Amino acid sequence: MTWQPFNELNPAQAKRLAILAEEMGEAIQVIGKILRHGYESRHPNGGMTNRQLLEKELGDVQWAMIFLCEAGDLSKTDIHACVNEKSVTVTKYLHEQDAS
Repeated sequence: MTWQPFNELNPAQAKRLAILAEEMGEAIQVIGKILRHGYESRHPNGGMTNRQLLEKELGDVQWAMIFLCEAGDLSKTDIHACVNEKSVTVTKYLHEQDAS
């Protein structure tokens, strides 16, 4: 009998999920910096603004999502359906947002 991991993921699937988790963690880290210091703040030594860093990290997250879809782990169609559903359900909780 061949050993099978409890989660039934093969090594390639596990690696793709690890990449997604890493990229999401990096995006969360930048969000924390923005909440503490603002969008236009940057490292004291210079470099990109926190806004630019978030854009970069969200691009990396999007790439990881596409990578999972292209590998057949996830469905772009199902993700887009969830986006559409969220846009409907979340609006009643966005009290601070402009009505436009």
